[in-house]
Amino acid sequence: MRTTRTAAALLVATLTLAAAGCSGSGGKDAEPKPSQPSNGKGVSTPRLKIAMITHSGEGDTFWDIVQSGAKQAAAKDNVQFLYSANKDGGQQAQLIQAAIDQKVDGIVVTLAKPDAVKDVVKKAVQAGIPVISINSGAEFSQQLGALGHIGQDESVAGEAVGEQLNTEGKKKALCVIHEQGNVSLEARCAGVKKTFKGSVSNVNVDGTNTPAAASSITAKLQAAKDTDAVVTLGAPMADAAVKAKGDAGSSAEVDTFDLNAKVVSSMKSGAIGFAVDQQPYLQGYLAIDELWLYKTNLNVIGGGKPVLTGPAILTKKDVPALEKYTAAGTR
Repeated sequence: MRTTRTAAALLVATLTLAAAGCSGSGGKDAEPKPSQPSNGKGVSTPRLKIAMITHSGEGDTFWDIVQSGAKQAAAKDNVQFLYSANKDGGQQAQLIQAAIDQKVDGIVVTLAKPDAVKDVVKKAVQAGIPVISINSGAEFSQQLGALGHIGQDESVAGEAVGEQLNTEGKKKALCVIHEQGNVSLEARCAGVKKTFKGSVSNVNVDGTNTPAAASSITAKLQAAKDTDAVVTLGAPMADAAVKAKGDAGSSAEVDTFDLNAKVVSSMKSGAIGFAVDQQPYLQGYLAIDELWLYKTNLNVIGGGKPVLTGPAILTKKDVPALEKYTAAGTR
């Protein structure tokens, strides 16, 4: 598998949270004790309750993969895993407050809209609840008091895409932002512009309205017929871009951030050129595992520095090795 990394090495509702797993005591009363052997059935440490609150919109398969990793780690670590999400920053902040009110043992949060959630994240830390940020907003994590951040450097990932487009000889790219105001998505497009020798224009679309998003991309391709690359910033939007390309009669290559089974299938058929993998399963898994390690042994993965899970540039040649994992929902 060919990997492009220009960063440091990879380290090792309504307002109610929905529980994804068995109920347990959890809460702040549980006193952590060192882990003891448990005959291969997982840890024997006290039951913990950990909440993950993200900025996911409806239908974004990326977060299904994140949850798969988190649930696997939770099963191993004797953790009751709670998940909730809202793409609106204010609503996400309310969900974080709900987790604080439930006296959870740890919080995993995304910082895509940092201004909207910063105060409540600080409130969680002040309440003695350890926080890990994942996926977005790495540059805000430490100042908000989080133990650390798990994800990819979004600027570096964008730069890797720009370099890949240069290698392919592309001249004009369209970067599709599917959630306006998301700092991580904006950083990706900015990274593409930084290294790409051609021109880049951005288009903002509604990632939760796929037909409308596809229409917007189609209009852009019809207006700029010399566009030879479309870069989408999430796997579900890649499929919309493939449709838009056909509707516009464009010959542009569609490339995307993130993987799912559909993206791998489209790379296999040639409908998508390459994908940028940030290993969402690993983000979910490591976040739960780090909070368990901190609660039971005061460990901090990466010493508080960002733990990188990407980027990796994947192409058609990587498909045979990936298919069984994307089918299982773990890549």
